[in-house]
Amino acid sequence: MTPEPYGPAADSPLTLAELAELEATLLPALERHHLRLLAHGLRTLQGISRCTAAALELGPLPDRAAIGAWVRQQPPIADDAAFQAALVEQLVATGRQLESIAGALGRAPLALELADLSAWASRQADRRLGLGDTSRG
Repeated sequence: MTPEPYGPAADSPLTLAELAELEATLLPALERHHLRLLAHGLRTLQGISRCTAAALELGPLPDRAAIGAWVRQQPPIADDAAFQAALVEQLVATGRQLESIAGALGRAPLALELADLSAWASRQADRRLGLGDTSRG
C-alpha cells in the first residue's frame, strides 16, 4: 500500500487505512501501541528520506542531521527547541529498532512494510506472554 503524501491529516504520516489495519490486529494493548509508534516512526523516516533524496530510497535511514533539519521545519514545534531535540532522539531510537527488525529479515529499514512490523509485534506479544516459538526476531 502506498501512503498518501501527508496521511489522513496534515499531522499524520499514516493513512486512515493504515491506522485501521494496525487497530484491527488482535495484539494486546501494549504491543498494539508499540506497533502504532513504530509504524508512525517508519512512515516519518520514509518521509524524511523523501525530502532529502530525489525519490524514496528503500534503503538506509536518514542520518541525524537530516532528521534534525526535518524536525526544525515542522511548524507546530518551531518554537520548542527542547521538544525538537527529544523528537530527534526518539526518531533516531526508532530508526535503530527498525534496523534491528529489518536486519532479521535481511531487508533495509525503509523497505519495511506494516505487515513486517505487525509480524514482529505478534512475536513480541507471544514472547511476553510465554507463547509460541521465541527464537525468531
